[in-house]
Amino acid sequence: MAEIKIDISELKAEGDEVIKKLADFLREKTEVEVETGSSEIIVDSGEKAVSKQYLRVLLRKFLHKNELKDYFRVISEKENTFKVKERKISKEEE
Repeated sequence: MAEIKIDISELKAEGDEVIKKLADFLREKTEVEVETGSSEIIVDSGEKAVSKQYLRVLLRKFLHKNELKDYFRVISEKENTFKVKERKISKEEE
């Protein structure tokens, strides 16, 4: 498995600083090449294999650490694609 894409189009609403932090976090934890595109982050593992499951755990950890877990979730899309999707928060009626 060479590269895994992470769709961050919905996370971009939180600002570029969050995206930069996420890319740095993934780079630090996986020690592989991480490219940031306009609406996606590409993790290119090359020789060093990074499992999709491990990447998902890292994404969830990042959301939790930055207190975004209540607003976003990580879903698997196509074969090598994740999406950081905004949660639909239901308004509690009083």
